[in-house]
Amino acid sequence: MSTVPERIIGNAAAAGKRVAAAESLTAGMVAAELGTVAGASAVLQGGVVAYQNSVKEQVLGVDGALLASAGSVDARVAEEMAAGVRTLLNADFGVSTTGVAGPDPHDGKAVGTVFIGLAGPGGATSYEFHFDGDRASIRSQAC
Repeated sequence: MSTVPERIIGNAAAAGKRVAAAESLTAGMVAAELGTVAGASAVLQGGVVAYQNSVKEQVLGVDGALLASAGSVDARVAEEMAAGVRTLLNADFGVSTTGVAGPDPHDGKAVGTVFIGLAGPGGATSYEFHFDGDRASIRSQAC
């Protein structure tokens, strides 16, 4: 049985598609996990660590008004991050992570709240998760 990163790299390579990551919560861990797979160089375009809202806005093109009203831990922010990195790094698909690893709540969201964004040719979507554990565990589960 293959791992999730192996399936992502394998499926993308077989389809001739490229992937890019925009990471806040995980600070590069998603791209690093994808990079552990043999053949990743044919698929992984790169990644952007966008820990600060200014980077989300200025580099990834996330709407500043959205960040000001919803905060960084938000489904629409995750979607805009994924779409932004897809465009920025000329990838077929973008993935993003934003959330609260703790120890304290952030932007009115509880510790363990995570949004993962996905963007492709058909648009962007996001998924909300609620993970338990300490900071390292929440970040690992998000990956």
